[in-house]
Amino acid sequence: MSKNTDTKIRFERRRNRSKKQNRFHAERYRLVVNRSLKNISAQIIDDIQGTTLVSASSIDKNLQAKLKKLDNKVDQSKLVGEELAARAKAKKVDKVVFDRNGFPYHGRVKALANGAREGGLVF
Repeated sequence: MSKNTDTKIRFERRRNRSKKQNRFHAERYRLVVNRSLKNISAQIIDDIQGTTLVSASSIDKNLQAKLKKLDNKVDQSKLVGEELAARAKAKKVDKVVFDRNGFPYHGRVKALANGAREGGLVF
């Protein structure tokens, strides 16, 4: 097998392991993080209904002015987490399960989680 295939298989294994524990909670929604090299996005999903309740991303037009003032992607991720928490509070969502989607819990993923916690979400 090539190195690319091995890396992809390991990532899928980590992703499925984290999803297995976080799906289908009756009393809590799922906060899913997706990270690329340039951007980060998060959404709160109701698995039972199969719908997305709230989402926030570093691509959002209304966040662009605030994001340009920040120095690095970790600070931008924290701002996205705070914005997601504010939108979730408006929809009366306060308890979620954090789904890191196979990404390691450090750096930008951790900053987004801390920003969401500071915004008032309970993990």
